[in-house]
Amino acid sequence: MTEEDPSPPKRPRRAAALLPDLAPWRSSADFRRMWCAGAVTVFGSFLTLVAVPFQLKELTGSTLAVGAVGAVGAVEIVPLIVFGLYGGALADAMDRRKLILWTEAALGLLSVLLLVNSLLPAPLIWPLYVIVAATSALTGLQRPALDSIVPRIVPHDQLPAASALNALRWQVGAIAGPALAGVLLAYAGLRWAYAIDAVTYAISVALAVGLAASPPSHDAEKPSLRGIWEGARYAWNRKELLGTYAVDLTAMLFAFPMAIFPFLADDLGAPWALGLMYAALPAGSCLVSLTSGWTSRVHRHGRAVLYAAAAWGLAMTAAGWASNVWLVLLSLAAAGACDMVSGIFRSAMWNQTIPDELRGRLAGIELLSYSVGPQLGQVRSGGMAAVTSVRTSVWAGGVLCVAGVVGLAAALPKLLAYDARTNEHAVRMREIRTARAEPGRAETTPAA
Repeated sequence: MTEEDPSPPKRPRRAAALLPDLAPWRSSADFRRMWCAGAVTVFGSFLTLVAVPFQLKELTGSTLAVGAVGAVGAVEIVPLIVFGLYGGALADAMDRRKLILWTEAALGLLSVLLLVNSLLPAPLIWPLYVIVAATSALTGLQRPALDSIVPRIVPHDQLPAASALNALRWQVGAIAGPALAGVLLAYAGLRWAYAIDAVTYAISVALAVGLAASPPSHDAEKPSLRGIWEGARYAWNRKELLGTYAVDLTAMLFAFPMAIFPFLADDLGAPWALGLMYAALPAGSCLVSLTSGWTSRVHRHGRAVLYAAAAWGLAMTAAGWASNVWLVLLSLAAAGACDMVSGIFRSAMWNQTIPDELRGRLAGIELLSYSVGPQLGQVRSGGMAAVTSVRTSVWAGGVLCVAGVVGLAAALPKLLAYDARTNEHAVRMREIRTARAEPGRAETTPAA
């Protein structure tokens, strides 16, 4: 008996090491508030993400028209680029809380307009593209502020854990949202999806009102092309950062076929599986987030990003080859898991190495890497499906993704060599944030 007594406690410790680290949730009230607001918004946004392409499919019956909603050239990609870069400059130059609050309210108004259009006797097609473009512009303005405020409200050593928790929030909404959307579209109508989305924005705005002010640095410059260029030059000179952007852009451009999921479901003879297809990607990501404790023991973040992106391409290739809907869903879930691994380590590299005075502008560049890629990827998938076939578009994109990642690994050796323990930028930011935290620790220690 005495020899077996020590063994039971070891298992819980091993299991606990895999669970998400909740330290950011416990240590920061603002992080908790932002997390809850984001969870509500993500849930509603995914209802609309499914509803818009479904509505376009019903109104047009065209794969190209559905794929075009992901970009439409100047209709969405240009606003995303322009407003994403400008939003990054704004995040460095103004109160980030105010920027988050007002853009969230404006996004809620756009959701109301989608609802109004769906209630018309003959819903119009062009407002869908206009609203998608406006949503893209507002997202470009808001997202850099959301990303750049996190290092201010979360301690430096808790930033990877905060990234995993934020990803988990997104994944829960991304699973529940599409699943509910499939039921609503089948039995209640897409207007209910738009209505619920509008309500979620009202809730998130109410939560965002309570965030503490996050003013700019005392020497912050006004938004300008010069300031944006300064951020871009910094990113260009940091080849390991440049590599994270390029890898993610490549993976999404070639292997992000969400726009043609309605047609893939029809091709497989399983229209009932549409909601599950949208939910499979975040389901795989969620599995990684729920077991993300292991990520704190990984230090070669660049290598993890490259391996995960290549595995994403392989999983998408399998999804295109498979003829059984359950194998397709399994492949999509595997792809989602790989994307989550890549996302955790990309975010850790960004948050732990970029100076605060440049964090907003670099977040604007990050927005382009993980938003423009999916938009272009939907155009690619829709266009290739129109020229070849739906399933060819899926598996060929996966093959192109793997080839692109291999090429980037060879072209950007600094990304492959990145180590969070020794990288000069990571070491410098760790020292700066530790020094800033010391006075606060000295004040709270006696009271404790």
